[in-house]
Amino acid sequence: MQKLIECVPNFSEGRDQKVIQQITDTIESVDGVSLLDVDPGASTNRTVVTFVGSPDAAVEAAFRAITKAAELIDMRKHQGAHPRMGATDVCPFIPVSNVSWDEAIACANRLGQRVGDELKIPVYFYEKAAKNKSRSNLSVIRAGEYEGFFEKIRQPEWKPDFGPDVFNEKSGATVVGVRDFLVAYNANLNTKSVRRANSVAFDVREQGRAQTEDGTPWGKPLLDPNGEAIRIPGMLKHVKAIGWFVKEYGIAQVSMNLTNIQETPLHAAFDACCESAARRGLRVTGSEIVGMVPKKSLVEAGHYYLRKQKWSEGVSDEELIDIAIRSMGLSELKPFDPKEKVIEFKIESAEPKTSLAKMNLREFCNETLSDSPAPGGGSVAAFMGALGASLGGMVANLSAGKRGWDDKLEYFSNWAVKAQQLKDELLSLVDEDTAAFNKVMNAFALARESAEEKAARAAAIAKATKYAAEVPLKVMETALKSYELLSQMAETGNPASVSDVGVGALATRACIEGAALNVRINLSQLKDEKFKRALADKVGTITSNSETQFTKINQLVDSKVG
Repeated sequence: MQKLIECVPNFSEGRDQKVIQQITDTIESVDGVSLLDVDPGASTNRTVVTFVGSPDAAVEAAFRAITKAAELIDMRKHQGAHPRMGATDVCPFIPVSNVSWDEAIACANRLGQRVGDELKIPVYFYEKAAKNKSRSNLSVIRAGEYEGFFEKIRQPEWKPDFGPDVFNEKSGATVVGVRDFLVAYNANLNTKSVRRANSVAFDVREQGRAQTEDGTPWGKPLLDPNGEAIRIPGMLKHVKAIGWFVKEYGIAQVSMNLTNIQETPLHAAFDACCESAARRGLRVTGSEIVGMVPKKSLVEAGHYYLRKQKWSEGVSDEELIDIAIRSMGLSELKPFDPKEKVIEFKIESAEPKTSLAKMNLREFCNETLSDSPAPGGGSVAAFMGALGASLGGMVANLSAGKRGWDDKLEYFSNWAVKAQQLKDELLSLVDEDTAAFNKVMNAFALARESAEEKAARAAAIAKATKYAAEVPLKVMETALKSYELLSQMAETGNPASVSDVGVGALATRACIEGAALNVRINLSQLKDEKFKRALADKVGTITSNSETQFTKINQLVDSKVG
């Protein structure tokens, strides 16, 4: 797998597009880096940039961007609603694929040292890269902001991790770190009052608010034996929040950082703001995501809101994302385009490749019919399996929505979700089967002049051919799971759709028998007898099991169709 790491630098400029463009141009000048998102804010006077690349490329792109920001941004003139301490205020790395935490921390260290040594900008480390655990929290480091750091940096406990211990008047200081996905998320309120927005923010954020003697926000704070303010915790863990007024929208917002979206997901933050706002006579009218968001966050939100609606959750990821966007009003202030805002989609589009599974039906048939040997029977078999699972899921969804069957909603919804998973797995195998065939062709194309080259070519062909046999076997194993779904739908599903179950079973059986042919033809090319016997045994077991389950479902369907 390719090593990918995400970097999300925040620059203290959100109004001058020429400055922002020059900074992002330096990022794109690095080979192996894909710029995913540029999100400027006029009121905050801050731009959040998201890019991904290999670890080395990401470090180089981040350094060039910090260099350019130091050249173009003068912190002595900076004003904005967002807390800040430097031209490049914060620069976190987030592992995306095949990158460990240790590797990400090494990236932060390399970047921090270069910024401190070469640019003479004080650098602090935070979160997982923190060298001093007492200042691993970004807000602790940034306390006092740019204006307060001239004195703060002179204190021994605030000596930078790299760079001079004299504050850089023009560029400020930079915080470099390694963290989990952080979602910058704002809830829109039907008020212009920052005070009222702060009240909601204090209700929802983990830190909550200070407890006072008379219970009023302006009362004298109660202190614990250590002299620290006693706090009333907020509704949500792993949430930082403040209220502010956004001039370009003419509204106040609750601005949140969700630092652990596994424990406090996006939809929980939205609902908590709605609950708090309603108690205060306010209303959340919508929300916005600043920067990028993982696909999982929106898919989970879609599931959550379908459950609230008492409706089947067995719909596609695309529909779940659309439900999440509408439920949380993510397009209220400006259109929310998942292709631009969802990190997985953006990475996909930055590295375009032809996907059979994303073709329309006519394109897929045309590609199959062409004079190229791939896609062939293996990809078509996997696609038939996806259709079989889809038909089972369709019956589950129709049954979940059947009038008078409300008590069966959860049962059928769960089966529809299972169908979606099987469908997605089989569609991915449509492309994987063709990729496996291409590996075999590439192995045959290797040089074979010397004895060493011939041996290497033979080994590569054998390895690729084994993979080409394993992929259709995986198709068989996955499709076999559809029979349980189809059996349940034949027995308990909407009787008006039982013929669809029958077609689904036929498609599943054809998928398994077709994939078996592809396993066998690849095994015939191999000399590894042990490997051949092992796969042949699995093919025989699955084929026999398939025939038994198909016969049972087919008989039940026949009896109900009449």
